[in-house]
Amino acid sequence: MAVEPQLSASLEDYLEAIYHIEAEKNAARAKDIVQRLGVHNSSVTQALRSLSDKGLVNYAPYDLVTLTDAGRDAAAGVVERHHALRSFLVEVLGLDTAQAEHDACRLEHDISPVLLERLRLLMDYRHRHPDEVVSWDTVRGGFAVAREG
Repeated sequence: MAVEPQLSASLEDYLEAIYHIEAEKNAARAKDIVQRLGVHNSSVTQALRSLSDKGLVNYAPYDLVTLTDAGRDAAAGVVERHHALRSFLVEVLGLDTAQAEHDACRLEHDISPVLLERLRLLMDYRHRHPDEVVSWDTVRGGFAVAREG
């Protein structure tokens, strides 16, 4: 099993931005990243060099930027965590979309694998059983279910 490089929250944000830009345009330019993240050119250049050194992006100055396979996997993980958190914040906690988006961006970098897996299980169950209230039962180590109504 390959060891994933440790990434700062900032570098994860760059990977996530490149992932979305690639989905829209097939490749990213530094200018696209600047616009998406609202950062300076010099910050993008530094981040791209760091990501390239870690083998996560294909980067050369003044050229297109693409994710490597390892970069795509890392970015997909960030996107998946973001989506799971945003869904939970909107659907379970009732936050408005803008607030949930903001909070998911901050939380996605520090969520533990255990918490992420429980969120996934909870959201999957809620989607399959919308008439039930679900909570985590620490004694059983699983979800407890109660019917509404």
